[in-house]
Amino acid sequence: MEFNSMPFLNRGGRSLEKSEKPDVGLLLDIQLLYNQLTKTEKKIADYIMKNTNQVLFMSITELADSCKVAEASVYRFCRTIGVKGYQEFKMKLSLSMSVDEVKDTENAPMGDAVQDLKNSILENHINALKETYRLLKWEEVEKIVGMMERAKHIYFFGIGDSLLTAMEARNKFLRIMNKVICMEDPHMQAMTASMSGPDDLVFLVSYSGATKDVVYVAEILKEAGAKAVAITRFLKSPLMNHVDAVLLCGGNEGPLEGGSMAAKLSQLYIIDILFQEYYRRNLGISTENNQRTSKAVVEKLY
Repeated sequence: MEFNSMPFLNRGGRSLEKSEKPDVGLLLDIQLLYNQLTKTEKKIADYIMKNTNQVLFMSITELADSCKVAEASVYRFCRTIGVKGYQEFKMKLSLSMSVDEVKDTENAPMGDAVQDLKNSILENHINALKETYRLLKWEEVEKIVGMMERAKHIYFFGIGDSLLTAMEARNKFLRIMNKVICMEDPHMQAMTASMSGPDDLVFLVSYSGATKDVVYVAEILKEAGAKAVAITRFLKSPLMNHVDAVLLCGGNEGPLEGGSMAAKLSQLYIIDILFQEYYRRNLGISTENNQRTSKAVVEKLY
């Protein structure tokens, strides 16, 4: 695919600097800059223009593999078109596509719009759970539960909205065991990882698998010899190079949908499966601990 392009010119015929370039949307930016791209960057641009909707939900590793280029080439392409990194690229790509979608819904009757919204959200959540169910490999669940049984400490780490899932996992498992910990601060997570060892197990919750803080902690854990499990959306992501096991969650989360409930529900579904299987395999002690922790808080209820 080739695009006709010309540099932005002011009235005097001088090429505009990047700061002077009008905001025309990322897709048009790519077309206008096409002739200035390298051969590899044109390869990436061609793929994006042909598969825009799919690219919105791809990790940087998946896009690089699809274009048959290195991840560094994708990053350089992002810088060439004027964005700081891959996540900003996806955000601006989504913005450039969303204007027409908003216009399509502006004239819809209020009653129909509300009903459509209710149905759309319900269907989105159900599909995310169904997709997680299909992605779930039971042998991987059993492997991870075995790792939990052998671990001296179990940590749950996450950043941003994924931290909420990590905290919920800690709260749930705290009912049946006393070796679960959730570190909330990224610096504390890194420090804890550096002090971990072969008897420690860390769950890394990251929808994208490309959050710098999470990948950094995973690198430290690998160097320390600790076990790491990823709960993530993408099988191909930077995080996958540093973990011992992975559970994939469903739900497509667009760049402008950070913290989508569908993605979070799919992560919590995985946590609940791990909890129920651990409980089943350790029924006696789990039941006893569950009764003790329930009794500890029953006095606080009216």
